[in-house]
Amino acid sequence: MNNSRPKAKLSRALGIPLTPKCVKYFEKRPFPPGVHGRSRRKTSDYQVRLLEKQRLRHQYNISEAQMRRAYEDAHRGEGKTGENMVSLLERRLDAVVHRAGLARTVYQARQLVVHGHFTVDGKKVDRPGYRLKPGQIVQVRENSRPKPPFQIAAAGAHLAGPTAPYLSTAVEDLRTELLRVPVRTEIPVLCDEQLVVEFYAR
Repeated sequence: MNNSRPKAKLSRALGIPLTPKCVKYFEKRPFPPGVHGRSRRKTSDYQVRLLEKQRLRHQYNISEAQMRRAYEDAHRGEGKTGENMVSLLERRLDAVVHRAGLARTVYQARQLVVHGHFTVDGKKVDRPGYRLKPGQIVQVRENSRPKPPFQIAAAGAHLAGPTAPYLSTAVEDLRTELLRVPVRTEIPVLCDEQLVVEFYAR
């Protein structure tokens, strides 16, 4: 999803840093942008729920239509709708590429997927929203491996520690496998998903 708004300003508006680069800007000015940023107060229940929905949406860099579709799919499933929704979003191809350390941010992951650099079970997939199933293997295409972004990723530059426990990743081979459906407590997104559910269920 293309968003022309600078990530630092968007991070401040949402109250969370969206990329590693935004962290220092957010820490320096941890209040919404604009002349009234310091004095803004979220008052209504609607505003609180809207903000939480926007936080989740922008952490996955998806459109409103994609966000609503995830909610509707989660609502039809068994278990808690909010946890199901985050788990479904985490199984997006661009999210998995990012979590595996094959891209610096979810924004870069989306761009690399759209440009056709990845395969799923050996077949090229260029849809960032492709929903992976347990057991599927994601890897960088052979002719893309020499490109600088993947040489950097293969060196482990995007990994701050072990990859997600629901992934089996060989970053040096530019390859990852979704072992199982992610559990909410394992997913590092900053969000109260129940408020998002309440926003859509209103």
